[in-house]
Amino acid sequence: MKVKFIFFGLFFLSYVLYSQTKEIQLDAIYERGTYALKEPSGFNFMKDGLHYSQSVGSKIMKYNIKTGISESVLFDSKSDLNGILYNKIESYKFNFDESSVLLETEPSQIYRYSKSGVYYVYNLNSKKLTNLYFSKKIMYPSFNPKGDKVAFVYENNLYIQNLTDNKIDQITKDGAINSIINGASDWIYEEEFSVTRAFEWSPEGDQIVFLKFDESEVEDFKLEYYTGQVFPEDYTFKYPKVGEKNARLSVWNYNVMKRKLKPIKIGIREDDYIPRIQWTQENDKVCITWLNRSQNYLKLILVNTKTSSFKTLLEERNKYYIEIQDNLRFLKNGNFLWTSEQDGFNHIYFYDSNGSLIRKLANGTNEVAEVYGLDKREVTVFVQFAENRGLRRHIYKLSLENGAKTNMTKTEGTHQLLASLGMQNFLLSSSTISSPPMYRIVDSNGIEQIVLENNFEIQDKLKEFGTSKVDITSIQNRTNVDLNTIIIKPNTFDVNKKYPVLMFCYGGPGSQKVLDKWDSFGFFWWFQMLAQKNYVVCIVDNRGTGGRGQEFKKMTYLQLGKLETEDQIDVARYLAKQRYIDSSRMGIFGKSYGAYIASLCLLKGNDVFKAAIAIAPVTNWKWYSSVYTERYMRNYKENQNGYEENSPINFADQLKGNLLLVHGLTDDNVHFQNTVEMASALIKNQKQFDTYFYPNQNHDLFGQKVKFHLFTKMTSFVLEKI
Repeated sequence: MKVKFIFFGLFFLSYVLYSQTKEIQLDAIYERGTYALKEPSGFNFMKDGLHYSQSVGSKIMKYNIKTGISESVLFDSKSDLNGILYNKIESYKFNFDESSVLLETEPSQIYRYSKSGVYYVYNLNSKKLTNLYFSKKIMYPSFNPKGDKVAFVYENNLYIQNLTDNKIDQITKDGAINSIINGASDWIYEEEFSVTRAFEWSPEGDQIVFLKFDESEVEDFKLEYYTGQVFPEDYTFKYPKVGEKNARLSVWNYNVMKRKLKPIKIGIREDDYIPRIQWTQENDKVCITWLNRSQNYLKLILVNTKTSSFKTLLEERNKYYIEIQDNLRFLKNGNFLWTSEQDGFNHIYFYDSNGSLIRKLANGTNEVAEVYGLDKREVTVFVQFAENRGLRRHIYKLSLENGAKTNMTKTEGTHQLLASLGMQNFLLSSSTISSPPMYRIVDSNGIEQIVLENNFEIQDKLKEFGTSKVDITSIQNRTNVDLNTIIIKPNTFDVNKKYPVLMFCYGGPGSQKVLDKWDSFGFFWWFQMLAQKNYVVCIVDNRGTGGRGQEFKKMTYLQLGKLETEDQIDVARYLAKQRYIDSSRMGIFGKSYGAYIASLCLLKGNDVFKAAIAIAPVTNWKWYSSVYTERYMRNYKENQNGYEENSPINFADQLKGNLLLVHGLTDDNVHFQNTVEMASALIKNQKQFDTYFYPNQNHDLFGQKVKFHLFTKMTSFVLEKI
C-alpha cells in the first residue's frame, strides 16, 4: 500500500508539473521574440588590449576588459551631435588609431550580404562630423591605415574622400549598372564566394588594389515587385546560370599619391575566377587567388605592384573541387599559412616566402574549420578544429615551430572566437546542444576575464516551457555509414504510444545541421512546439555534409541529390520500424537545398513519406548559378545524366503524398522559376499540391510578419497532413 501511495504521489507530482508547463506559442517565437537570445551588441576590442567598446543606445561606451566596468563615453550622438543622428546609427567602426569613428545610418539591403547606406566620420578629438560623399548612399566605406582617408563605392565607381580637406578623388569613371562594377562584387561573387567589398588598401595606404567586373555579356534576369502601382516595378540584374557567360574580371592598382591607375597582369587567363585579393605585410606585394572555371585548379599569385612582376606562390589541384576559404595568413617575413584538403582532411600548412612547405601543423581526422590569426610574435596561430565526426568545435593554439597543440576550450560543445589585435584577448562564444551561448572575454590562454552575456533567461524558459531533450545520436544508412542525427521526442514520451515524425534536412555540400551547438538547425522553438504537440522531430546530416573529411563531403560530386536523398529515406525507414513511430505519418521539411532534398524524398520515397514542405527548392540544377552548380556538378553538357536523374521535376509523376511549395517571388538566389516549373510538371501529371508565394520577398523570407504568416501555414500543414 505504501509503495502504491509513493507511486501515485510521484505520478501526481509529475502530472501537476507537466500540467503547469506553459504552451509554446507561435507568435511568441516569430512576433514577440519571447525566446530571443542576447548577444553583445556593437562589440569591438580596442587596440590597447585593455579595453573594449559597445554601443548602448545613442552612446559608444568604453569598458575595462578585466572588470567590465565602463570607464568613459567615447561618443554620444545625442549630446556630441546635438541629436543630429540620434537613434539612426546602425553600426560603427574605428580607424586604426581610434581617433575617428565611421558611423553607418539608413542601411538599404541589396542582396544577401550587400548593402548601401549614408555614412559619417566623427573625429573624437576635434569633435568634427564629416558626411561621406554629400550624404548620398554609398557602399563599403573603408578607412586607409592612417585613418585620414576613406575609400568607397558609389554607382559602381570607386572613390576616395580625404577627411582633412574633404576633397573627393574619383578613381574610376566607367562604372555602369548591369555593365561595369569597380570595387564591389557582382551578384554571383557575393553569393558564392562571399565577396562584397572588392578593394583593399595597401599596408601603408598609398595604394588600392581592386577588382573590375565586366558583366556586360552576362544574361539579364528580371524580378517583379508589386507595390500597388498600375504596373509592377521591374528589377533587372545579371545572373550567370550554368554553362552561361560569367563576368570578365580584371585586377587594378591605384597609386593614391600619383593618382595613377594601372592593370595588374597575372598571366594568360580565360574563363576563370579571382575570388580573393589580399595584401601581404609588404607594402608592394599583393596575393591574387586564381581559380579555373571547373574549380579544381587553384593558384596563389604574388604580384609586385611596383615592378609589375608576378610569380606563382602555390598551386593546388583536386580530383573533385576546391572550396575558397579565408585562412590565408602572411607573416612579416613573407612566409604564409594555408589550409588544404590535400591529405583528405582540411589541415593547416606552413610555407616559406617562396612557396616551399616548411611543415604541416596538424594531422589526423580533426579538421581545421577556421583560422583566427597569429599572435604578435608570429609564433602561434589560433585555430578552430572540428572534432568527434564534426560534432564539436574547439579552439587550439598551434606552434608554428613544431605544430604543438594547446586546447583553449576544454568544455564540451561549440566554441567560436572574435579576436582582438595581436590575439591578446578574445570574445568567446560557447554553447552546447542543450545550453544557449555564453559570451565571455578570455585571454590568450583561454582564462576568463568577464562574462558579457550568459543567457540564463533562456535556461529559465527551457524549464518554464518544459522543453524536450535534444539528443545527438547516429543512424546507419544502407551502406552502414553512421549518419549524425538529432532526435527530439515529446517530453511525455511513452514507448508504448505511436508518434508522427517530422524530419528536417538541409544536406548541402559541406553544411552541418547536427552539431553540439545551441540551435544548430535554426528552428529550436518551433520544433519544441511540435514536440509539445506529440511529434518526434529528426534532423540528419547525410553524406556530402561537412566536418568528416573530403571523401565523406565530396562523394556527392557530379550527382547532387542522389546519396543525400537515399540517406534521408534510409533514416525515415529506420524510424518507421521503431515501435513508438506511426509509420503512416511521416513528413519532411527543408529550405533551399533542403527543400530540393525534401522534394526528392517525397517523390522517390513515396512509400515512406506522407508529406513534405519545400521552401524555395531548386528543382533542376540547370536553372541555378554557374559558380555553385558547376563546382559540384560541372556544366549541363558535361554531366547531363547527373542533372536529370536527380531533378524533382522529372519525378513529378511519383507524387503520392502532400506537398507544400513555398517561394518568394523576388528570390534573387533560387528563382521562382524553379517552383513554377515544378508546378507545371505536377499539373501535367495531374498531381494535387499546395503552394504559398510571397510577393516582394527574397530567398530568406525576412520580416516578422512574413515568418509568422509562413509558420502559421506550416504548422497547420504539419498538424493536418502528417
